[in-house]
Amino acid sequence: MDINVKTALLSTHSKNGLADFARALHARGVKLISTGGTAAFLQGLGLPVVKVSQVTGFPEILGGRVKTLHPAVHGGILADRRNPAHVEELRRLGISAIDLVAVNLYPFEAVTAGGCTLDEAIENIDIGGITLLRAAAKNFHSTVIVPEPGDYAEVAEALKGGGVPLELSRRLAVKAFRITSAYDAAIVAYLAPADDDALPEAIHLDLCRVMKARYGENPHQRGALYAFEGAAHGVHNLRQHQGKELSFNNLLDLDNAWRIVSAFSEPCCTVVKHNSPCGVALGKDPAEAFAKAWACDPKSAFGGIIAFNRPIDASVAGAIAPNFVEVVAAPEYEPGTLEVFAAKKNVRVLSLPIETVRSGWDMKRVDGGFLVQGWDVHEENLRASRVVTKRAPTDAEWNDLVFAWEVVKGVKANAVIYARDGQTLALGCGQTSRVDAAVNAAAKAVLPLKGSVVASDGFFPFADNIEAIGAAGATAIIQPGGSIRDDEVIRAADALDLAMVFTGCRHFRH
Repeated sequence: MDINVKTALLSTHSKNGLADFARALHARGVKLISTGGTAAFLQGLGLPVVKVSQVTGFPEILGGRVKTLHPAVHGGILADRRNPAHVEELRRLGISAIDLVAVNLYPFEAVTAGGCTLDEAIENIDIGGITLLRAAAKNFHSTVIVPEPGDYAEVAEALKGGGVPLELSRRLAVKAFRITSAYDAAIVAYLAPADDDALPEAIHLDLCRVMKARYGENPHQRGALYAFEGAAHGVHNLRQHQGKELSFNNLLDLDNAWRIVSAFSEPCCTVVKHNSPCGVALGKDPAEAFAKAWACDPKSAFGGIIAFNRPIDASVAGAIAPNFVEVVAAPEYEPGTLEVFAAKKNVRVLSLPIETVRSGWDMKRVDGGFLVQGWDVHEENLRASRVVTKRAPTDAEWNDLVFAWEVVKGVKANAVIYARDGQTLALGCGQTSRVDAAVNAAAKAVLPLKGSVVASDGFFPFADNIEAIGAAGATAIIQPGGSIRDDEVIRAADALDLAMVFTGCRHFRH
């Protein structure tokens, strides 16, 4: 049965959309009750308003900290109109039922994010508003909660039909409880003792579904993309111009591709397949970067995801079009570019802004919970890394070592990659043996490896790794170091006249 709205309580911090909503309520003969600033706002519109203090017989006190916390208010909200005893009790106590509550909260997160004192933060912890939200949401069978300005239009439209459907009231109640949960979590996060070395005792997740995936990792699995409420950064900011729905795997690969290209200030392109790059390259422009990235392993690039950190034009689209790819992503597209892709209607073409910010924690799902860690954003001055061989890298080798080290962070462990002139030449991804990663990468290389450099995400445990790298034609190596056989590994590099540097930092990616 629909909820008939005769009396509404409006108490909002944000006045966005409130004028039209309040006018719609008044036009339907709904009695308006309001607090402080909201009452003044409505009076300024010429609408008749009953102040909460008239309902409670008590003034606002403590500088506005206590306004609506009164039985005359919450009795009217919480009375279950399906229960005759509740209805009789309201009548006996002279309390009027409140059928709708529109409330939004003090902007605690916005205030604290902008920098404020502890006292300012505390004053922006909403008490009355949060209580109104919970009370009305609990009693959604009788009272409609309207928790956000974005809900006004739907509720107003429903009232034109005579009342608010119970299904809508329940859906708004769920939203209200999600808001209160996230609000409390933000307060906990702010007030918790600051300790950069400690993981939080508890993590409260507030995720909203922003996109249904075509399917999960396999067609028989369902999948969707969820984003943190209010998250400013991430793949959920994508804009799709054409193509089929994105799958779970598409989104996972896109995330890694985007991290890789976002790490470089020069024009960069990467082709990602099964969450590891098939090729990464820098160029004087996106066209050159794409040609070099694709040339690394065109066989594996079949059906991959291509990402750029620069806008691309029609010439780049024309170079991509003859190949089978699942997704193309770039910050923007020059005029005429999308028209080229339109001929390949199944290619998913996305815009996604370049972002290098990592907030919160890196979390990986395990049965029964999550593994939680900080993001791998360790700042390194690579050119200050320890040169452990007799020969130091040349300037050209240093440039390639820095490039390769940045790329290897996005490759599945165990990872060993060969690179030269801002281009990956071969990648050993996801191997259970590091020497296999080095050997397999070289074995499948389609570009010459002579004069290349090698990056390894973890230390080399045995000299056979170095011997394989030398045999492939590489001349310099960057690795974390830290093996009990480092001396043996260094001697092997010296014997082959290889330059090798230890960064002291590992970059596994599982």
